[in-house]
Amino acid sequence: MAKMKAGQALAKVLVSWKIDHIYGITADSINNTVDGLYQERDKINYIQVRHEEVGSLAAAADAKLTGKVGISFGSAGPGATHLFNGLYDAKMDHAPVVAIVGQSATPIMNTFFFQEMDQDPMFVDLTDFHKQVTNADQIPYIMDEAIRYAYRTKGPAIIIIPDNLSGEEIDFEPFKTAKTLSAATKPTVDPTAVKAVYDALKQAKHPVLWAGLGMKDARDEIVEFSEKFSVPVLSTAPATGVMPTDHPNYMGARGRLGTKPAFEVTQAADLVILAGTNYPFSRFLPKGIKFIQINNNVADLGKQRDIDLTVLADAKPFFAKLNEFGEAIAPTPFLKAAQKDKQNWDAWLNKVADDESDGLAPEAVIRAIKENSTDQTVYGLDVGNNLMWSLRQLPFNRQQKFSMSSWFGTMGYALPASIAAKLSYPDRQVFSISGDGGFSMVMQDLLTQVQYNLPIINVVLENKAYGFIQHEKINLKQEPYGIHFIGADWAEFADSMGAIGLKVTDRQSLAAAFKKVQELQAAGNTKPIVIDAKVKNQDPVDTSFMPIDPEQFDQATIDAYNQQSHLFDQPPFSELLKNEA
Repeated sequence: MAKMKAGQALAKVLVSWKIDHIYGITADSINNTVDGLYQERDKINYIQVRHEEVGSLAAAADAKLTGKVGISFGSAGPGATHLFNGLYDAKMDHAPVVAIVGQSATPIMNTFFFQEMDQDPMFVDLTDFHKQVTNADQIPYIMDEAIRYAYRTKGPAIIIIPDNLSGEEIDFEPFKTAKTLSAATKPTVDPTAVKAVYDALKQAKHPVLWAGLGMKDARDEIVEFSEKFSVPVLSTAPATGVMPTDHPNYMGARGRLGTKPAFEVTQAADLVILAGTNYPFSRFLPKGIKFIQINNNVADLGKQRDIDLTVLADAKPFFAKLNEFGEAIAPTPFLKAAQKDKQNWDAWLNKVADDESDGLAPEAVIRAIKENSTDQTVYGLDVGNNLMWSLRQLPFNRQQKFSMSSWFGTMGYALPASIAAKLSYPDRQVFSISGDGGFSMVMQDLLTQVQYNLPIINVVLENKAYGFIQHEKINLKQEPYGIHFIGADWAEFADSMGAIGLKVTDRQSLAAAFKKVQELQAAGNTKPIVIDAKVKNQDPVDTSFMPIDPEQFDQATIDAYNQQSHLFDQPPFSELLKNEA
């Protein structure tokens, strides 16, 4: 047992959990805690962000990308409230994070002192773990418990520390209890459930597998299943990459962030297997489709719609057993039509990217990112049209990773996520991809990238509008009030911040910019780069509802959709299916 200040004991607990960096901004109500971090600075890095929101979002991205708990901190009052965006993102995306929140010293609490707040009630809706320590000896213990809670619940935990307590000296002995990151479970697979799923597959003519994040570690099993049983696969948007995106059987995601083939195969399906997902939009699929749901959380079974066959199991071992069962199914007309639909979609995206009639297409920029990425690139993706373009075109076919704000959907996510990615994967190429709306919310933390020599490639798609919301206004036949805003010279802004700015206005300058990026990378560049892409404000095709099939919709509806969505040369799935039958 050794004597040390409680703040240093807290830092030692973090180190014992193999946490090597933490985000925040110091202040008088958390200075003693930060001083504890200083004492352990050879083992844990304090990343000084320029806004606590960026730190909390980066911590959430750390957790999503690595599975390890992410840690951020803020001072009492405004520092605490600035953390909320990242904490709610973590809550809704089930990411284990811990926030350390400063508090006024105990002698002045409840005296209406400067920045003093009763902070504990603020976190009631966020998490069940929101504890304010009452003496210095509790600090390392509650820190340890907060991390365990975050891992157990896959969500946020809050520890509030009056600053004078973290500055007090305590006797501390490191905890011997094992640092366990997940529950010790032995996966079991019911053979009768395996046979029931196989029998349903044999009977179906148009089966589809819809995979979620619960299958993120089951790529090989998904590919084998799809190829053996001739089943098209789509994913939820956050689970993009559970199957290689260039596999001919992978259709993409369904919904606004999705693709035409994903929409059409699910519309035509007679059996949908939901695996590792509690996907809420499945309730909007046509009636008469048989549903199977495979999930390891009993509370999620049947939560979104009535299910014909439920299987309580971990998806990965279940599919491993299913792949061993029964005979293979030869490629069906349904699968061949789906593959052709995917080929047509990819070709159409390239056609859109090539079109410079009204300016640089955003699809051309994302295609250039794809062509200049590596097999291990990590992407931080923002919210908005940029996310739609990215998920449709970026390659997730090797060891690439990405992080997005899935359910909270907070703009300004990409830049913090890219910081987390570069710190967690320093040897990998890292991109952030944002619209100018999202980038301008957090652009001050380009300085964080500069300060810590993080050579992140930040791509800003400037269309001078909130494009995602603009689309909603168009659909509602409303005026685009509050949608448009002024732009900026983001390349010059980057230069003034100590980064490297590259301006892009057409495909020629786009190619030149990425040639420069390659030269900089080859020369060992350590500065962040900002590619300022001036793109046309073109409403991307909405794939959430695509009335183009004459067997399902009247011609007036089809014509109206095609005129709005520029899909004139895309044949409907029913036509492709007839050609393959």
